[in-house]
Amino acid sequence: DGGGQALRLLADVSDAEQLQAATEQLVAQWGRIDIVFANAGINGVWAPLDELTTAEWDKTLSINLKGTFMTVKFALPHLKRTGGSVVVTSSVNGTRMFTNTGATAYAVSKAGQVAFVKMIALELAQYRIRVNVICPGAIESQIDENTQRENLEHVQEPVNFPEGKIPLTDGNPGSAEQVADLVYFLASDASSHITGTEIWIDGAQSLVQG
Repeated sequence: DGGGQALRLLADVSDAEQLQAATEQLVAQWGRIDIVFANAGINGVWAPLDELTTAEWDKTLSINLKGTFMTVKFALPHLKRTGGSVVVTSSVNGTRMFTNTGATAYAVSKAGQVAFVKMIALELAQYRIRVNVICPGAIESQIDENTQRENLEHVQEPVNFPEGKIPLTDGNPGSAEQVADLVYFLASDASSHITGTEIWIDGAQSLVQG
């Protein structure tokens, strides 16, 4: 609607060859990269630690953390030419919230993304590349469809949260449009002096449930 153009490319973010090829196709089409939004991720398997398999752990970390690393890595030579903005999607899990028992691999991958952003924000500042990370709470999306919860009842610590759980909205989740507004802000010149920063977008959910 805004008169822009889009190029649809398909790649598995955990596959280095596919991701690098897609990045090169993008540059061949447009000649440059100014903004990188590392948003791909899965919830994966949520299970007690002794039941979580190494394969399940590897899959979650490969997509969520290694995928973020490679997305930025392959775009970096092009970002260095003119500077730009990188935005990474982490989560309230692993950053402010640790009450989702069984989500160990997911939380670790999300905490790792925050550390990754802070490390490279300092490294890449000399190239005028800004790097920030958003930490959404409950957002209307389809991510729960790829969440597999297994035998968690006997390991979950019983906790009674205040009614609503999301104070700002009386329990209603945020919208994808609200997240998009934040990403747009961090990608734009409106945030030109912000880098190495995590921003929680959760209606204070993580302050209640952390």
